[in-house]
Amino acid sequence: MEFRPFDVQLAVAFRGLTSRSGVLIKGVTRDGADAWGEYSPFPDYSPSQRNRWWHAAMEAAHGDWPAPVRDEVAVSSIVPDVPVNQVAELAAAGGCRTVKVKVGGYSSMLQDAHRVEAAAAALGPGGKVRVDANGSWDVDDAVRCLTELELAARRGGLDGLEYVEQPCRTIDELAQLRRRVDTPIAADESIRIPEDPMEVVRAGAADILVLKVAPLGGVHACMRIAEQTELPIVVSSALDTSVGLMAGIALARALPSLPYACGLGTGALFATDTVRTTLVPRDGVLRAQPWDVTV
Repeated sequence: MEFRPFDVQLAVAFRGLTSRSGVLIKGVTRDGADAWGEYSPFPDYSPSQRNRWWHAAMEAAHGDWPAPVRDEVAVSSIVPDVPVNQVAELAAAGGCRTVKVKVGGYSSMLQDAHRVEAAAAALGPGGKVRVDANGSWDVDDAVRCLTELELAARRGGLDGLEYVEQPCRTIDELAQLRRRVDTPIAADESIRIPEDPMEVVRAGAADILVLKVAPLGGVHACMRIAEQTELPIVVSSALDTSVGLMAGIALARALPSLPYACGLGTGALFATDTVRTTLVPRDGVLRAQPWDVTV
């Protein structure tokens, strides 16, 4: 195997990050073809969490992915904490008809509402806006904020929010909130950080599960989670470079059901990348592409 360190830059600051670094791992499939994995855990991850990321990278470096059931994957664009005049371009990037807007923590409620309204207006009729709070609200704040953001989406011309991702930090808070709001709740951190990713399902704390390949230990590990629940799955990026995004695409292509656009449009946030041609959506979809690693 071959190991190549990388350090790439983001075009837009994302939750306080301006770059991503890690190691690419080059391996060989059973058929003798090149395969690549990405190991780039976030700095605050524990040793056990880093182990999962390593397992996912080694799985990818062996080309050990399940057979696909679809050729292309519908994906969402993403709007980080940016000024409202930048929202329309990011929301409509790559022809996406769904956008995820980051809210809470890094901006005021008013700024969040302005970005949601602008994103809804940019997509127009038939578009979908979801928001991601990264666990930044308590239950009461979440009720208040979701009321405002639902109204903002309607001012932008939509029927409301598609869903809210990880509005509160704990599983118990998610379960409480789910009983108080109509906005569907998607769990992200509550799946990928605990040792038991199914705890959130047993608690009745989510309507949707967000699966991220690297933090959960690989494509096959995510497939096993999906097999244990009837909840719909959204495959999302852990701010991977294009090499890591290929694993997300492999999972999304293999899942038997994929009712929501996947959060794999994050390649648009990168100024530099680990490949020659960054994986970005076209006409709102992503397709697997040949390896063209440059680091």
